[in-house]
Amino acid sequence: WVIRSMKAKARSDQALFPIVQGGTHKDLRKISAEFMVGLDAPGIAIGGVAVGEPKPKMWEVVDTVAPLLPKEKPRYLMGIGEPSDILEAVARGIDMFDCVLPTRLARHGSFWTHEGRKSIENAEFTRDHTPLETDCGCYTCGQFTRSYLRHLVVEKEMLAPRLLTIHNLHFLLDLMRKIRTEISKGTFSTWQKNLQNNSPIFSLS
Repeated sequence: WVIRSMKAKARSDQALFPIVQGGTHKDLRKISAEFMVGLDAPGIAIGGVAVGEPKPKMWEVVDTVAPLLPKEKPRYLMGIGEPSDILEAVARGIDMFDCVLPTRLARHGSFWTHEGRKSIENAEFTRDHTPLETDCGCYTCGQFTRSYLRHLVVEKEMLAPRLLTIHNLHFLLDLMRKIRTEISKGTFSTWQKNLQNNSPIFSLS
């Protein structure tokens, strides 16, 4: 199927990544990885690791596959969106991610902060006139308070999930910007451990 897809691809402005599969079976993952690498595509994806497997199994798969993929090409881990998982995946050599989590959480009134995931529906935010996160540079945090956002959610206004989505996406994009900076400085490992020890949202527990 992947060979047929590559032959059928007509647009030069799009990149087609083959996907390494094989469940949690290391032998099948290795076979799949070797085959996909041989296709010499512009990048390679690792699929089937975010569909309900326990986290230890997911990381076993990534630890098995990532070393087999070309270092000079983008490595894309599909379906990963938790901040702590992104941090762990980058430490294993992963470059790219995709996930519905920022928008799904927003639709249910949840948002990320460095203190952990929170629900804007909580009564504690009824008269809270601070932003979702004090030092956040996103549009939502610059314009709206927790109390107002909670009001929007309670009244089922569609503006609420949109504003929470902006914040959640900014949180992840800001994380990736910081990751790139730390990698370029050669201080990623130390920075990662510091985050995991001091920021609940990145904790491995």
